[in-house]
Amino acid sequence: MLSKRQKEILKLIVISYIKLAHPVPSSLICDKLKCSSATIRNEMMTLEELGYLEKTHTSSGRVPSEMGYRYYVDNLMELKELNGEDVFKLQTIFDNQQLELSDVITKSLQIVADITSYTSVILDEKSHDNKLKEISVVPISNTEVVVLVVTDKGFVEHKDLRLTDVSLDDIKNTVKLINDLIVGTPIDEINSKLEFEIKPIIGKYVKQHEMLYNAFYDVFQDMSTRNINVVGKNNIFKHKEFNEIGKVQDIFEKLDDEKTMLSINENNDQNNQSDISVYIGKENNLDDDVTVIKTNYKTDKDNGTIAIIGPKRMEYSRVVNLLDYIKKQIER
Repeated sequence: MLSKRQKEILKLIVISYIKLAHPVPSSLICDKLKCSSATIRNEMMTLEELGYLEKTHTSSGRVPSEMGYRYYVDNLMELKELNGEDVFKLQTIFDNQQLELSDVITKSLQIVADITSYTSVILDEKSHDNKLKEISVVPISNTEVVVLVVTDKGFVEHKDLRLTDVSLDDIKNTVKLINDLIVGTPIDEINSKLEFEIKPIIGKYVKQHEMLYNAFYDVFQDMSTRNINVVGKNNIFKHKEFNEIGKVQDIFEKLDDEKTMLSINENNDQNNQSDISVYIGKENNLDDDVTVIKTNYKTDKDNGTIAIIGPKRMEYSRVVNLLDYIKKQIER
């Protein structure tokens, strides 16, 4: 159990280190709390012994440990209102009625990446909760059609197909076959049904069956693949914690790896504040040297995860507020 003064010291050290990016000396704490240097040094030593602070080799100051950051987030962090400039930039995006929801989310996370210098991630899971309601085609030219896929939740996906030497009748017969046999199937399971139910019989109804089968297989494959959008990846370079090229390369490889990025959703949500989850260092499945702050969103037609990735020396309060604001705007 930390004393009131120890909590104040830990909070000041976390806030100062986030802002200044160098170990916090006892003199800085003395100036703020009006205590003697001996008292502050003793308290800092106690916090270090308890595991909340760490001492670097290059300075007599202290930096927060993962345990210190965790205690700060859970017990000491104050959530203040977003400043007017941040709200204005985001609200401009959400008020734009011309944008699809996916574009709104991407643009809002781009703003967050720009104003925080952290990396934003969008994991769109809309296909995993949707079932096929109908598929149709709209001819554009002799060689091009637009495929429209409608789900039971009202989600509409359109894909352009270029098909050479394929009759419109063959295309319509393929669409009819899919609608007759696969409507009601979860999007993620359609390609399996195509493989085992459509492929064996399509040749009876369609002349150019191989080309059309492959084309529609690719349409559903694109839909069932989770959309992972990483925004502001180069912001990693802006933080002194990642000034070693080997470390940057390692993080870049993880940001580019689909399996690793999807693991963000596998974190246990026990560390939760107002539906915002904070994973510090070893708590996350991405990298021991970063913090991942994430939230899930859900609408009638869509659901997914948005996350902010940065150094453990992160502006926790600001990021939590930004994600909370975006989540509420998406779900309103």
